[in-house]
Amino acid sequence: MASRRIASFVSRSLHPISPGGKQKFAGRGIYRYSTAASAAAIEDPIKPPVSVLYDKLLINGQFVDAASGKTFPTLDPRTGEVIAHVAEGEAEDVNRAVASARKAFDEGPWPRMTAYERQKILLRSADLVEKHSDEIAAIESWDTGKPYEQTSQVEVPMFVRVFRYYAGWADKIHGMTIPADGALHVQTLHEPIGVAGQIIPWNFPLLMFAWKVGPALACGNTIVLKTAEQTPLSAYLVGKLLHEAGLPDGVLNIVSGFGPTAGAALCNHMDIDKLAFTGSTDTGKVILELAAKSNLKPVTLELGGKSPFIVCEDADVDKAVELAHFALFFNQGQCCCAGSRTYVHEKLYDEFVEKAKARALNRLVGDPFKIGTEQGPQIDQEQFNKILGYIRAGQECGATLETGGDRVGTRGYYIQPTVFSDVKDDMVIAKDEIFGPVQTVLKYKELDEVIRRANNTKYGLAAGVFTRNLDTANTLTRALRVGTVWINCYGIFDAAIPFGGYKMSGIGREKGEYSLKNYLQVKSVVTPLKNPAWL
Repeated sequence: MASRRIASFVSRSLHPISPGGKQKFAGRGIYRYSTAASAAAIEDPIKPPVSVLYDKLLINGQFVDAASGKTFPTLDPRTGEVIAHVAEGEAEDVNRAVASARKAFDEGPWPRMTAYERQKILLRSADLVEKHSDEIAAIESWDTGKPYEQTSQVEVPMFVRVFRYYAGWADKIHGMTIPADGALHVQTLHEPIGVAGQIIPWNFPLLMFAWKVGPALACGNTIVLKTAEQTPLSAYLVGKLLHEAGLPDGVLNIVSGFGPTAGAALCNHMDIDKLAFTGSTDTGKVILELAAKSNLKPVTLELGGKSPFIVCEDADVDKAVELAHFALFFNQGQCCCAGSRTYVHEKLYDEFVEKAKARALNRLVGDPFKIGTEQGPQIDQEQFNKILGYIRAGQECGATLETGGDRVGTRGYYIQPTVFSDVKDDMVIAKDEIFGPVQTVLKYKELDEVIRRANNTKYGLAAGVFTRNLDTANTLTRALRVGTVWINCYGIFDAAIPFGGYKMSGIGREKGEYSLKNYLQVKSVVTPLKNPAWL
């Protein structure tokens, strides 16, 4: 199971593979950031064991140039250097992609083949992704800066699991027969919604591809997918494999480009029947407005968060420190559900802060392709500057910088794991989504108090609770206004578990059976009965 792989990955991160163990990548690149003499290791990046083969738009089953002929660079976060020049899709390209998807839906075989046939194609797709897992993981790490151990051992297997999960649902989608007053036969049909527009983010491009494309295809829809401009590469590679698995031309179209051009064209398009977006809350608001002003297309949104991680009075401090560290620092802190407000009971606070500081100092920052690396670079210069700006703001508003606070090395977008103590709820680092390796530790006294403070945010995506008391866990589970509560665990993303937020963290749910509803229309059919034997 993917959730077990996450757990084992966390365990491995505590005990990096020894130099004598089996390694896929050799060379320098790991930097325990407190050891200044090792900083130069990051300056010599390891050559990725993969080449970029697909950098054009995927429309109607073919890789094609943008209509304008324009391209844009996708950069290596380790160095800021160009990996590849990718076709830059704009409104005309979105129009071509939507026309292809519309024809495939209105005239093509995909919604008309049996659900069992669709299921077999999805299963073959998962098999091919699994077969090419090393290549896909390497492309993803190169483009995003994620540790290769994370992409290969967690994210590609989770992609495969999600696709197999929705393949299993393909032939189990059905309506109901409903008793009604009078001599009537009433049934509901669950029909594919049509052409789905999907926009995925840069922090988990591969997984968000699976979360959106999997259920949409299982329901019989066609798709126009826009990638994040920072991370377009894995989607094209996986899109190629899906076509090799037998996906008909036009069913999945992929456009790389920028939000104000390609993204806006997709959201405004009158022939898109449904939108799904993962990204920032501010962008989500724009998408919702564009959808309303065009054809009132339904929208699902998975947006930002400022998730509380609550360490209760009875907690085992060592275990709580490790789990809180994972909840915040995983994926370089670039998680919408990161446990970015660590609330610790006053009796444990001082001990927790000291141990959290020590754990951050011990975090292995380095080249994503080096075995044992826990933290790679941030995604780009913009995020890098934003995070360092928040660190400065934390210091200026009176929080105590326990460790970190600066870049690692002089090349690329590496940032030291950073821990702040003495954080207050009204500080900007406790309110804004930093989206980086910055842990803020806050003190609380009473359970009712921490519930009130944890809920005092515009976000409501997730929360973590660390306690040995079942009554305390149950109280917090029901009181916290969030879409997911993890009790004595964090970041469990099984394919069957729905994920989404309250308040300004989004609309709707992804994964699980709930996600299917995003891509289906319900039609009621009523037929009079003549002389029925029963009603």
